[in-house]
Amino acid sequence: MDKRPVDVVVISDVHLGTYGCKAKELTAYLKSITPSILILNGDIIDAWQFSKSYFPAAHLGVIKELIHCITNGTRVFYITGNHDEVLRRYSGCRVGNFMLTDKLVLEIDNKMTWIFHGDVFDNTTKGSAKFLAKLGSSGYGALILVNRFINTILRCLGRERVSLSKKIMESVNKAVAKINDFEMTAAELAIQKKYDYVICGHIHKPQKRVVSNEEGDVTYLNSGDWVEHCTALEYCKKEWKLFRFDPSGFPELKVDKEKPQPDVVTDEINFFISSLTGSDGRVVGGKL
Repeated sequence: MDKRPVDVVVISDVHLGTYGCKAKELTAYLKSITPSILILNGDIIDAWQFSKSYFPAAHLGVIKELIHCITNGTRVFYITGNHDEVLRRYSGCRVGNFMLTDKLVLEIDNKMTWIFHGDVFDNTTKGSAKFLAKLGSSGYGALILVNRFINTILRCLGRERVSLSKKIMESVNKAVAKINDFEMTAAELAIQKKYDYVICGHIHKPQKRVVSNEEGDVTYLNSGDWVEHCTALEYCKKEWKLFRFDPSGFPELKVDKEKPQPDVVTDEINFFISSLTGSDGRVVGGKL
């Protein structure tokens, strides 16, 4: 496959280390592009559910591909989210082309783009509600397994697959949006700050729309997730577009099914994590 050159790519909510993560699809997507800038907008590694007993080869493949991007000249920004908030203590670290931060402002073609995960607007991830959020996250992972079992039966019966997890996530997102007015809050704040674009993740809802009020307008974008939607944001030819993964477009997709030895997995993960804490240097923004 010929790789597509892309100026900027934004992915979020990968949730590596959970059963719902579509790691094979993400690895195939990353192998198909050559971005100048790659932005990991939070919840890439799911520290809430992380377990040494479950980190399959496909998930490791995503980390290897990210390291490959870094070593081949792609500037990679890792913006922390609520599921990988453990990394926030290292915010500001910089290692070569890799930078870790909590938010990012980029000037792209003379337009300002504000990028952050978005959990700052979600009251369910703070205080006493955080425990319930973590409990719900674990339940969601179990639901993924039940959903796969049901779809296996439906496939044998010649019936279409269903996505219980997606329906429940959409219901939860509607409740969260109603309480926090997530998209409008982010957009209105971006308008106040005179930004042209604001990009979030967190709510697993891919989106691109213009929000206007009496003070002005801004383009709100959400990169979606790699659990249900398998979406990313791409900036190319002076335009932001929403990419949706289509398996039919990746016929050459081949993933090694051989399970790596635990020590190999641990070494690779330790290398990735240690690269986050190698040196200091706060990230305050950038320019394309």
